[in-house]
Amino acid sequence: MVLDMHTHIMPSGLERLAEIMRDNGLAAVVNLSGGSFGRGLEISEAMAQRLPGLINFYTPNWRGATAPDFGRREAEALERAVKEHGFRGLKIAKILGIGLPDAQGQRVPVDWPELDPLWSKAGELGVPVAIHTGDPKAFWEPVTPANERYDELSVHPGWSYADGSIPPRAVLLAERDRMVAKHPETTFICVHFGSNSEDLDYVTKLLDTYPNVVIDTAARLGEIGRHPPDAVRAFFIKYRKRILFGTDLGLSSQGIMLGSTGADEPTMADVKPFYDAHWRFFEGKERGIPHPTPIQGRWTIDAIDLPDDVLSDVYYDNAARLLKLSP
Repeated sequence: MVLDMHTHIMPSGLERLAEIMRDNGLAAVVNLSGGSFGRGLEISEAMAQRLPGLINFYTPNWRGATAPDFGRREAEALERAVKEHGFRGLKIAKILGIGLPDAQGQRVPVDWPELDPLWSKAGELGVPVAIHTGDPKAFWEPVTPANERYDELSVHPGWSYADGSIPPRAVLLAERDRMVAKHPETTFICVHFGSNSEDLDYVTKLLDTYPNVVIDTAARLGEIGRHPPDAVRAFFIKYRKRILFGTDLGLSSQGIMLGSTGADEPTMADVKPFYDAHWRFFEGKERGIPHPTPIQGRWTIDAIDLPDDVLSDVYYDNAARLLKLSP
């Protein structure tokens, strides 16, 4: 069985999601765009009722971040979302640390003390916090043909931080890690392979240092699959209980996102090859598999041939344990 731990599903995508789940053997998916009170929480709950296997995560209403007691109020909102609406986690987008201003207009760091009540409440409720910090290393580099994400950044020039307006990536990751250390009772899903998939040694240290951290694979197969396959295979086997399968599938009225978006919109015919590339990477022995999201890079990846019991952990069992799903 497979549980996709990292998707973004809008109501307009629900019918397509049901088809995608059937076609790709997905027992469940986690919708990290579940919304907040006043921004579609009830709609997301209704979506989950219509499609068994859809699991929602709560997202804070960042528009209120400059108001007094924001963290405490969002902690109370998370508790209501979990206890009254069936939500099973909290999603923190990359706006925290990159684009969120405080009441004085200054950048809010990832380890903003105002949010301590929110992290503590997640630990008290026993729900995980999926947190996206920063972006790929290439987003801080000049947008020239030499940039390995040139195709993607050419379509999305606003994603580039090369002008120095955003702190260095290392600063953002250090802020996140201090926050994680401050709340050992809370489980943090550091999405996108710890938000540093380019550096396998860093992710190893992250997991070794913080027992309350797990990671997902969403939208980073390109980076993961560029490391030596034997080293990646050994990493997955060693940390088999702390890795979650995810893709960053997105479905909305604007179209389909398969890890990222480009100038050409994917169709439903592109979805199965996208998932098949993941199965080929995790289960096979191939070398030179085409990048599953070509807009993110033009290189190929090498498969890692995981044992069946490790595949079970990564594909489903770890997520089911984390989300407290019934067998």
